Amino acid sequence: MNDKRDGDQEVYRTFQLMTEIESGEAISQRELAGRLGIAVGLVNSYLKNFVAKGWVRIRNYPRNRYAYLLTPKGIAEKSRLAYQHLSYFNNLYTVVRQDYLDLFRMLKQQGFDGVIFCGVDEVAEIAYLSLQEVGISLVDVLDPEKVNQQFFSNKVIDVANIDRCSGAPLVVTSQKREATLLKLLAGAGFQRDRIFTLDRVGR
Repeated sequence: MNDKRDGDQEVYRTFQLMTEIESGEAISQRELAGRLGIAVGLVNSYLKNFVAKGWVRIRNYPRNRYAYLLTPKGIAEKSRLAYQHLSYFNNLYTVVRQDYLDLFRMLKQQGFDGVIFCGVDEVAEIAYLSLQEVGISLVDVLDPEKVNQQFFSNKVIDVANIDRCSGAPLVVTSQKREATLLKLLAGAGFQRDRIFTLDRVGR
């Protein structure tokens, strides 16, 4: 990932974390990490940085729960990041749509006529647009956190319900939860060569 995309990701994560804590509810860093799909240590690092910059103050609760309260300076910073956040999504759409387009074209050249999406979020929606352009069908949509929800014309399923006989490749369609989904698929017995992520395009 280049410096520009690293910078966009930093803005996105900072904005996401500020959005999660702005309500002032008591929450653990582990819960925040789960919501954002990043490591607990990274959440801790961000929050320490927020406090040092005067964006956040902390209120303690029992059992390792804290309320992270945005200060007036933090609220102003979140407003500034909102504009950069929009810019990030414009860049994300352009770059990710082309990356998935390249991946699906590669899979079609290899003879696949259907894929399974793993992970449902805004990136999955972009991937779906690229899929439509290539003309490959969406066989199933997997996301253990969103089972029975609707993703376009597909109902989201759990990993146990994937048709293992279809032979369709599994495409990870959530960047922020990529590591979690790869671990889930590996634990369910899927071979790594059947699983595709954007960093495997062209390999």
